[in-house]
Amino acid sequence: MERAGYYTEYAEKKLRGLMHTGSAAFGNAATRLESYVIGGGRYVYGSHPDMDGLFSEQVNETNSRVRQQILHKIQQMAHERVLLIPVLEPAFLNGVGPRVETHGLNVIPGFAYSSPYEDLKVKKK
Repeated sequence: MERAGYYTEYAEKKLRGLMHTGSAAFGNAATRLESYVIGGGRYVYGSHPDMDGLFSEQVNETNSRVRQQILHKIQQMAHERVLLIPVLEPAFLNGVGPRVETHGLNVIPGFAYSSPYEDLKVKKK
């Protein structure tokens, strides 16, 4: 499915029986919870009234420490109820293995890619 069509159907809650995505967009715990956990969120297919109530409470809280505690509580509840199962699949592939001559991982510290595929060489058997 084309990306824009997928996200439209995802937001309209038409998708069933497949893995949904998270986001790397800017934000904080509150923006993530609002989009993916709290009732009425763009990508929320079901919610819990007690968590929705806590979210409303933190929205109106002016004390940042108390707000943080409420957000932590909501995150803990989501964790305990296994509302989300994090599965990470990097959006890039790396060539690594016993038959790869020089894979390029960690040549640049903290850089997640191996060398470009055209630079990879496979050892002869």
